[in-house]
Amino acid sequence: MRKILALAGSLVFLLIAPGTIAGFVPWAITHWQFQPTLFRHDVTRGLGVFLIALGFVPVVESFVRFALKGLGTPAPVLPPRRLVVSGFYRHVRNPMYVGVVAMIVGQAILFADLRLFAYAAMVWLFMHLFVVAYEEPKLHCSFGVEYDVFRAHVPRWLPRLKPWSA
Repeated sequence: MRKILALAGSLVFLLIAPGTIAGFVPWAITHWQFQPTLFRHDVTRGLGVFLIALGFVPVVESFVRFALKGLGTPAPVLPPRRLVVSGFYRHVRNPMYVGVVAMIVGQAILFADLRLFAYAAMVWLFMHLFVVAYEEPKLHCSFGVEYDVFRAHVPRWLPRLKPWSA
């Protein structure tokens, strides 16, 4: 029963948070109207689509992983009971945030809209401040040494190529 509630809560939070940040707001900025391509090369549109897909996968996978492995959600109101250190978390401590920013940058490239690049930078800065000021201290309090070991081996933002194994 806990996993079903966690999956339902994760789905709702997925639609609200990343859905708004990486979906609705970019649409509100651009109305998904294509501008002339960046650097006058159509290959940039393909790069944009690639980044959107590349960001989407870890976001969705991490939400599911939080429910099934962590027995909770990414939402602070229903946090995981267990520290999640598998899947994309073996490469980077914040795959959801990295994925969301990748999706926004991908849309900026796809639609060739400089406003989305600025928005992506603001989103990343907000996420960084949130992680440093709230999330990491909270995880340290909740999971102690287990989190400290994870933090010492897995980078915050730039994924490691070789997955970490606890």
